[in-house]
Amino acid sequence: MNTTKTVVLMVGLTVLLVVVGGAFAGRQGMIITFVIAMVMNLISYWFSDKIVLRMYKAQEVSENDAPVLYSVTRDLAMKMNMPMPKVYIIPSESLNAFATGRNPNHAAVAATQGILRTLTREELTGVMAHEISHVRNRDILIGTIAAAIAGAISMLAHMAQWALIFGGGGRRDDRGTNPLAALAMIIVAPLAAGLIQMAVSRSREYEADATGARICGNPLWLASALKKLHTGAQRIPMNATPATAHMFIVNPLRGGGVMSLFSTHPPMEERIARLEAMVYGQRIS
Repeated sequence: MNTTKTVVLMVGLTVLLVVVGGAFAGRQGMIITFVIAMVMNLISYWFSDKIVLRMYKAQEVSENDAPVLYSVTRDLAMKMNMPMPKVYIIPSESLNAFATGRNPNHAAVAATQGILRTLTREELTGVMAHEISHVRNRDILIGTIAAAIAGAISMLAHMAQWALIFGGGGRRDDRGTNPLAALAMIIVAPLAAGLIQMAVSRSREYEADATGARICGNPLWLASALKKLHTGAQRIPMNATPATAHMFIVNPLRGGGVMSLFSTHPPMEERIARLEAMVYGQRIS
C-alpha cells in the first residue's frame, strides 16, 4: 500500500510539473528548469552522506568503540543481505537516528549518544532496522527525485513571478495570459508541490517502519523505541536544520496543527498503531 501510494504521489508531482511548465514556460522552459533542479539535487544526493554526517559532527566508530550498535547493525545487514554500512555516533543527548548514502554500497547509519544510553538492545535493533530499510528501499533516491521535481516547479513559479512583475505574464502565446490566473498559479503550484513532496516522505517512513519491523523480528521493539524517541525529542530538542529533518527517524523539528501537513513524518500515534497492528491484527483506518 505504501509503495502504491508513493507511485501515485510521484506521478501526481510529475503531472503538476508538466501542467505548471506548460502554463509558465512551455515545454522548453519546463525541461530546462527540471534539468537544473535535477543536477542540483543529484549533487546533494551524491555527496549527502559526507555533508550531513559532517553537519552533525558524527564520528565513525568501530566494534570496539560501540559494540552493541555495531553488532546490531552488522546482524541486520546480514539479514537483509546487504553490505555492512558504516556506523556513526552523533554527540547529542537528543534521541534520534538517521541513515544516509546513495546506495547500499555507500551507506551509513548514525545514532545519537542519547539513543545508546536510553534504548534497550531490542529497541535499538528496531531503530536500526528502520534506518537500514531506508537504504534498502532506495528512499534517498526517491526523495531526491521528489525534491528535484518540486524544486523545478518552485523555480518555474519564481520565473513566472518575475515575468509578471516586469510585464511578461508568463509564457507568451496568441491567447495571452490572465494575470490573475498566473498569480494564483504562482502561489498554488509551489504549495501543492511541497505538500506532495512531504506526503512522499511520510509514505516512505511508513514503509521503512513496516520493512524494519519485519526484518528485526518484532514490530513491538520499534513501536516501543518510537514512544521513547518521540518523548525524548520533545524533552531534548535537536539542533537540526529543516533541510535534513526528513532523514531522522523522528521529526527533530516541532510543529503541529496546519504545519503537520508540511511535516516530513507521519503522526507518531499512527506509526505506533500500525506497528502494533502487525502483532495484534487491529484494523487501521
